[in-house]
Amino acid sequence: MDRGASLLADRGVIKIAGSEATAFLHRLATNSMLGMRQGEGRYAAILTPQGKLLFDFFVVPLQEGAEAGYLLDCGRDQIQDLLKKLSFHKLRAKIAIEDESARLAVAALWGDAEPREFEGVAFADPRMPALGFRLIGAPDKLAAFAPDPLAAYEARRIALGVPKGGVDFAYGDAFVHDADLDWLNGVDFQKGCYPGQEVVARVHFRNSPRKRILKVRFNGPPPRPGSEVMMGEIGIGRVGSIAGSEGLAMLRIDRLEDAKSAGIPLKAGEASLDVTQLP
Repeated sequence: MDRGASLLADRGVIKIAGSEATAFLHRLATNSMLGMRQGEGRYAAILTPQGKLLFDFFVVPLQEGAEAGYLLDCGRDQIQDLLKKLSFHKLRAKIAIEDESARLAVAALWGDAEPREFEGVAFADPRMPALGFRLIGAPDKLAAFAPDPLAAYEARRIALGVPKGGVDFAYGDAFVHDADLDWLNGVDFQKGCYPGQEVVARVHFRNSPRKRILKVRFNGPPPRPGSEVMMGEIGIGRVGSIAGSEGLAMLRIDRLEDAKSAGIPLKAGEASLDVTQLP
């Protein structure tokens, strides 16, 4: 039966509450915060003014009947830096920003399982339907509700070609299109200004991304994450996440096309490498 549920121990939760929470997030994030319904989640990022990706996270409204605001499902190792960034932009906004990671945890639920009996916040993963649901709730209840090891979720994420920050791309160095946020519903190209918006829009409307994270298959012993992908003697990218013979790699699109045209095989470590996803 195709189902699974994993506690995502590498995730934390931030709460942003107050009457101006929507406007505050909307002017900072790559995605729109307007018109979000109860039970809906959105994927978004905060960028540098130069368009490089600093933080990515999921946003879900606080439960009905609670105070106005949102929960942010974000990388645990980025919590303190994200809190500082949000506080820096708060100015006089009527909001409160709190780290809720000691009280709330995050899990993923996928396949034909549904969170019908879960006590907490549940929302469909907005990046793609095959990722299932994300759950936010008390750590002890989530641990019982999501018994599968984190590796089970990671294998599914990799098989679906979904990058993970800090593994498949470096925060502060990758652009939105490098990390496939445009493919994963992480950007609203119709909304107004946010930091880095001009760079994102220019690449999008010119269809000019230089790099992409793509699915790959290894023929031979899988290399270590971070291994360089070689086209002959030329490096064209790096390997990120790996699960068995499958993985993700950030690759130069132009070099990839050169290799295909010239019939030059790709290698990473001791393994040859096939790109199984079109850029």
